[in-house]
Amino acid sequence: MRKDKQKVIGEPMSDEQVAAFLNARPYADESVEQHILTRAYRGLRIEDFERFLVMFKAEGYDLNATDREGKTFLDTVRQHSRGEEYVAALEAAGAR
Repeated sequence: MRKDKQKVIGEPMSDEQVAAFLNARPYADESVEQHILTRAYRGLRIEDFERFLVMFKAEGYDLNATDREGKTFLDTVRQHSRGEEYVAALEAAGAR
């Protein structure tokens, strides 16, 4: 980052910025859904993640897609010590 550029944290994201996470594609033999959800989880605040989940489902993606080990994304986030809000958002969106 340039010295004269200030990092902005917490700025509201537009719908277009949130929807851009839907364009993420895996690099290898990973589930498309798992990859998209992981990128969004890592890059979005909870408010934006909740909006993203609506878009994700509207595009026909499966919230309950599994990885090679048979785990859903919800299973993964449940293991994170600070993922409670994201777990709640996923469950509210229909993840199981």
